[in-house]
Amino acid sequence: MPFIQVNLGAGRTTDQKDALIRAVSAAAADALAVPEASVRVWIVEVPVTEVLVGGQTLAEKQAAQGQGASR
Repeated sequence: MPFIQVNLGAGRTTDQKDALIRAVSAAAADALAVPEASVRVWIVEVPVTEVLVGGQTLAEKQAAQGQGASR
């Protein structure tokens, strides 16, 4: 029974998160040749102020790109 945790910067919509976990579940079932009913997938949302990439938080990167802190 595969257990898959997705760590994701906060700010995605419910529809985006739903599409992601469904796609991951289907891909895992296919790749591992197991029933999709046996696959467990969940998302852990991390605040964008608590993830550092290349010396900047995701919030800083998003602000610099004009996206605000919502993604």
